[in-house]
Amino acid sequence: MLQVIRKLIPFYSASPELPSLPTKMSEVKIVRKPRYDGRVKKRQWEERRSDKGEGLDSQKSKIVKKETDVTGELIEKIKRKKFAVLLGYSGTNYYGMQRNPNTPTIEEELLNSLYKNKYITEENFTQVQTMQFQRAARTDKGVSAARQVVSLKLPENVEIAKINEQLPEMIRVFGIRRVTKGFNSKVQCDSRSYIYLLPTVSFIPHDQIMVQKGFRLNEATLNRVNDLLQKYVGTKNFHNFTSKKQATDPSAKRYMRNLMCDKPFIKDDVEFALIKIRGQSFMLHQIRKMVGLLVAVVKGYTSEETLDLAFGMEKVNIPKAPGLGLLLDYVHYERYNNRYGEDGVHEKLIWDDVEKEVVEFREKYIFPTIINTEIKEEAMVDWIVRRLSTHKYDDVDADDDKSDSEQIVTSNTT
Repeated sequence: MLQVIRKLIPFYSASPELPSLPTKMSEVKIVRKPRYDGRVKKRQWEERRSDKGEGLDSQKSKIVKKETDVTGELIEKIKRKKFAVLLGYSGTNYYGMQRNPNTPTIEEELLNSLYKNKYITEENFTQVQTMQFQRAARTDKGVSAARQVVSLKLPENVEIAKINEQLPEMIRVFGIRRVTKGFNSKVQCDSRSYIYLLPTVSFIPHDQIMVQKGFRLNEATLNRVNDLLQKYVGTKNFHNFTSKKQATDPSAKRYMRNLMCDKPFIKDDVEFALIKIRGQSFMLHQIRKMVGLLVAVVKGYTSEETLDLAFGMEKVNIPKAPGLGLLLDYVHYERYNNRYGEDGVHEKLIWDDVEKEVVEFREKYIFPTIINTEIKEEAMVDWIVRRLSTHKYDDVDADDDKSDSEQIVTSNTT
């Protein structure tokens, strides 16, 4: 190797200024660079800073001044952190949770409030992905939520009272929690709990006249309802309970944890029942079709065999119940809470401290809206008479969602 070097540099030996090359490789001395000491480097860097390293303290560096390319003026860039926001809303006058152009939605109201309070920038308002905005569940037109959760980046000085001042009284923010940098309210959600509220007269046999006031559900029928609900429990192929989903699509398989119908209660001489459904995730209109088929079987419009057949590979046309009685009740973050809830930095997403406010809001704005509308308009009874009584389960070409004026949102999963 040394001979090769001497041939490449013939002038080397003639130059008095250059040292002579070693004749053996063993004579070559290896010079090692000193080990990197991050602490020393950091101290030297801090000394060169005009603020002597004070900017390293996150508590002292909330606002960064940045010069604009156009005007050269200094503007304030507020540092933002990831937060989870708990909110509730009555969806009666809105076209769902998800933002849509030229339509009133829950997200539009929330983003407007955040923008008016200068908690988000104009860029965040027009392009929500710039602040990593995500919802735990997308709700359809008219569907309410007692405990919806969204995740996004916000300043650390957010005041809930100021947000609520700019919101309609039918929409409330209950709590804000600091979460991990990579938190996503949809992805990290373990399961979701929904409630479907309906008058018990919905379960009366199809050959009897439905009169809401004064009707009382007997215990045998209630037990029958709960027995049928157990058929939904577990991992099933729900391709028939949504639209445009093939039986072979892996995403059609959904896991339902538990379902039950509570003991009925009476309001203004009309008896109502709460059907509670908790599942890992739901597809578009899945719960409404689950309730629709349940009612059809209990009333005798179709047999229990249709329910079993709906989970098979064949196409079955499932009736879709009205959206009025559907309510997102809770989103669960058990795995996140177990991993980060005890780290001393982040709080568990269980919201016990605002439970009283949530319940009061639900009892004042959500349940009364559903109950009063049902009593006044008899939406469930009207749907049974006009739609369910003539529904054809073997009409596989029928698209219940296509002619539904409520089909406005573009997302297909919750």
